[in-house]
Amino acid sequence: MPEYISGIEGAYAMRWFQKDRPPDVWELAADQPLGDIGAAQRIREICAAATSIAETMTVMSGRKAEAQKASEAERYQAAVKRALELAKQISDDAMRDVSVSQIISLSVKAGHMKTARVLLRAIRSDKTQVELMAIHPTLIDQEAAS
Repeated sequence: MPEYISGIEGAYAMRWFQKDRPPDVWELAADQPLGDIGAAQRIREICAAATSIAETMTVMSGRKAEAQKASEAERYQAAVKRALELAKQISDDAMRDVSVSQIISLSVKAGHMKTARVLLRAIRSDKTQVELMAIHPTLIDQEAAS
């Protein structure tokens, strides 16, 4: 190793090439308070962005997969947490049920069936529950077992 890269300077040698990750959708703060429609739209955006994370979490393999999986799992958890916080703010039952169903679909895609089952019980509309169980048959088996 050349002398000019050794020691403390070596740790900073490649800092020029590091790229900061842009903030995720759920990390951005809202400029103004969201109403029911705004919160539902924001949940839809969060779930769409986090779906790609859930898909990559399930197919990762290789040497650095565990570290990358942990990082992606942390981002996924932050997305779900923010989406649930927004869902609590929605006062319209039907709109909240649809928003929670999007979070459930995200949880199923990530393989977090425990979260999906808990959230399925939070949906008040029987029709929405039946539609979710038709889309995700694994929820039927899990619901019957509990």
